[in-house]
Amino acid sequence: MLDEPDDDVRSDGGYLVTNHANWEARVPLHAASRDYGLDRYAAEPERLSDVVRFDLPRLGDVDGLDVVHLQCHIGTDTLSLARLGASVTGLDFSGSALEVARDLFATCETPGEFVESTVDDAVVALGSERFDLVYTGVGAISWLPSIDRWAEVVAGLLRPGGRLFIRDMHPMLFTLDESRDDDLLCVRFHYFESPGGERFESEVTYVDHEGTLSSPEEVSFNHGIGEMLTAVLDHGMTIDAFVEHDTCPWQALPQMVETESNEWALPDGRERVPMTFTLGATKR
Repeated sequence: MLDEPDDDVRSDGGYLVTNHANWEARVPLHAASRDYGLDRYAAEPERLSDVVRFDLPRLGDVDGLDVVHLQCHIGTDTLSLARLGASVTGLDFSGSALEVARDLFATCETPGEFVESTVDDAVVALGSERFDLVYTGVGAISWLPSIDRWAEVVAGLLRPGGRLFIRDMHPMLFTLDESRDDDLLCVRFHYFESPGGERFESEVTYVDHEGTLSSPEEVSFNHGIGEMLTAVLDHGMTIDAFVEHDTCPWQALPQMVETESNEWALPDGRERVPMTFTLGATKR
């Protein structure tokens, strides 16, 4: 259910309170789900998350790098980066998610640092110019109201010559009406960044689970591709690569079907819009 953006979200950061409660409610459901499969990481020492496995051809060698994973959630992608040889730090605003991530790392006997902070405060929380790579995964930046502020933080965390790597939901996918069950793709929501974002309410999260979310409200923010590329350039980074993909890691639209790579895509012959994108950049 969609409501119009309200003044509280726009003016005083009310979105942050709403989204923090929403993610705290998601954590136990995600940690217990077969989709995340936390127990398999201890049983399979070489296991990587599907997200990081998808990223491998474009990510490059991270062995020996100081890597920060922004909005790391319960740490499966962070652990995967560590298994590729990186010295990892995970940052998230959910204390409950970080508890799960720390337990996962302890169970897998893997070193890693986890810090509770918003992205806006990441440079203060972690230190400036400390990392060789800033990594952020699918479903992250839509929770942030300003892509310019995000790019400023990324540049502040990177050493000169350090890299940004992000794969995330394509802003075109964000605009589509996911409630339709016919063959039409209909634009319903903002493509460009808009004050206040879009307020939604859903009693379920994106994994299979029993029960409902105790805090079902969320506020999401879209960021156009041009806005993102401009922000990265404005904050002293050079764009190395940009790729648009026709798949994403979850069933974002009812028409989508699962692929052999555990991604989801529109049926053959109907690949009309990009689902996700990958961006690589280097701090000048």
